[in-house]
Amino acid sequence: MKPSSGTDPEPIELPIDGVLDLHTFHPRDVRALVPEYLAVCRERGILEVRIIHGKGDGTMRRTVHALLARTTGVLGYALAGPDAGGWGATLVTLAPASRLTP
Repeated sequence: MKPSSGTDPEPIELPIDGVLDLHTFHPRDVRALVPEYLAVCRERGILEVRIIHGKGDGTMRRTVHALLARTTGVLGYALAGPDAGGWGATLVTLAPASRLTP
């Protein structure tokens, strides 16, 4: 996964570790990024993911939640507790990859 930096021509490789911090990405990239990141996590057996969208005015949170609601393989999601970012992060539970194959 690579964030876009706008001015930096070289993409930066990010680890797939179950934590996606959207602060490093341009908002226009989020619609493609979130489902792709979740698919890679699922392929690697990472079924609990934390997406950090920030608190702000709630626009990014609403965008992320709308994406999660229509992303295949998402079993559920909820705002994180105070120890995991509170309403600035969303915890996502994914179905195992084996449950998505026919």
